[in-house]
Amino acid sequence: MLEIDTLTWVVTVGLILVLLAVDLVLAAVRPHKVGFAEATAWSVFYILVAVGFGVWMWTAHGSEFGTEYFAGYIVEKSLSVDNLFVFVIIMTTFAVPEEHQHKVLTFGIVLALVMRAIFIAVGATLLSLFSFMFLLFGLLLIFTAVQLFRHRNEDPDVENNAVVRTARRLLPLSTEYQGGRLFTRENGRRVGTPLLIVLVAIGGIDLLFALDSIPAVFGVTEEPFIVFAANAFALLGLRALFFLVKGLLDRLVYLSAGLAVILGFIGVKLILHWAHVDLSPDVPEIPTPLSLGVIIAILVVVTVASLLKTRRDPAAKAHPGSLRARRPNHEEDGGAR
Repeated sequence: MLEIDTLTWVVTVGLILVLLAVDLVLAAVRPHKVGFAEATAWSVFYILVAVGFGVWMWTAHGSEFGTEYFAGYIVEKSLSVDNLFVFVIIMTTFAVPEEHQHKVLTFGIVLALVMRAIFIAVGATLLSLFSFMFLLFGLLLIFTAVQLFRHRNEDPDVENNAVVRTARRLLPLSTEYQGGRLFTRENGRRVGTPLLIVLVAIGGIDLLFALDSIPAVFGVTEEPFIVFAANAFALLGLRALFFLVKGLLDRLVYLSAGLAVILGFIGVKLILHWAHVDLSPDVPEIPTPLSLGVIIAILVVVTVASLLKTRRDPAAKAHPGSLRARRPNHEEDGGAR
């Protein structure tokens, strides 16, 4: 078991908060279109920070926990790329001006960190109290993998998201963006701007991704500190990565299928762990180094296959995948109800 003292927790959380504060200051004080060079520099910086933390984990706590951290980080980083797909769809659907995309992304990352911290605390508690939670988490991941693979060529229906529909019903909204404000006044009354709905949509998506990503990372490590750190460092680079790769995301045509395979693999790993603990020690487990190798291999194959596919067929376009079939709207189904 990994023993982490209070000081290490405080320093780690403090580092993450400092990096978040930098993002918030940049988004609020200097809203601007992020160029390729700036996005590249920040992406490299966040990757180096994450790798540096992993090296410290390896040297301070041993190769086993270091391997678990890197495996968890790679899982969360790959899932965060799929998260980027959905962010792009939300930005496009609601026509978010480029100068405000920085703010929306930072909000999404902060909210994702908060939600995942809550889920990590709850998940760690449940796993420590009830070993059958490994079985439930494993089944959840396998179900998610099947649904994602079935709908791998679809986009999530952002407009029909339950959270967005509820916000539209409850809140009076304007039709125009009012700078970076969430609320404005029209005809003497306070109304929300489209930016408010964008943030609501981001929040709903963050909740769904937290439900998937936390069981996934618990599949490679049971240590709450590693789970938190892997999630935090994977998410911190999301803003810069968005501006760096948003023009390349359409080329990763097999990413959703690859993520489905990874989630299914981790689901099987969790179920085997439960069976090993609760049923019989003779049930084999999948070691973390093997998990890390399988995950990296899947991502490499998916990336190479995607680039070859789009090179042969430039019209091919990637989709983030969905956990359910997209509901046809009034225009798509010719007015049918």
